[in-house]
Amino acid sequence: MKYPFIAPSLLSADFSHFAAAVSDIEASGAEWVHLDVMDGKFVPNLTFGPKLAADLRPQSTAFFDVHLMVYEPDNLAIAFAQAGADCITFHTEAVVHSHRLLMCIRGLGKKAGISMVPSTPVSGIIELLPFVDLVLVMTVDPGFGGQELIPPCLEKIKTLVQIREQGQYGFLISVDGGIHASTAPLVREAGADVLVTGSAFFNAQDKAALVRCLKGMET
Repeated sequence: MKYPFIAPSLLSADFSHFAAAVSDIEASGAEWVHLDVMDGKFVPNLTFGPKLAADLRPQSTAFFDVHLMVYEPDNLAIAFAQAGADCITFHTEAVVHSHRLLMCIRGLGKKAGISMVPSTPVSGIIELLPFVDLVLVMTVDPGFGGQELIPPCLEKIKTLVQIREQGQYGFLISVDGGIHASTAPLVREAGADVLVTGSAFFNAQDKAALVRCLKGMET
């Protein structure tokens, strides 16, 4: 049976103990570390820059999954690639020339992802799908952790699965927003390959048990 990758988001970690948070992620059995980068403009919050990824990279072998929730992400994409990111995802709503940036990220030897907010339809990124390694479906309005999943967004996952099969594409489908023990089965059933989790993970007393639950390995 195929289980999804679990990507705990450092947005919900204690910002004074990032290294410990990454250690917790690795010890839990989660494979990815999700870094939410916010500029206070595209979303109403600020987080961190590429130096955090550069400082954490020597301490971890986990897959670093960078989510740029920023306007004009071109320069940051290059900086995060140099800092050791494995996948760099940006928002189609924040970029005019998305194809150019996808090719730039791939040219740097990194996986390239595209994301969309809940109000953006899948039809808005169809032309980009042959060129992406990951599609990140936001199931909450981005900017803050601890929100509840917006149920209609699950249909986007199902649509992307169909398009991927029809086009024989290889991109992964990642889902971010309101992922916890109760919603994970819905997201897995819809066809997600990666589950981003924030407050549910860092608030869990038994993080390894939560990861197994999110994967569907136990209830």
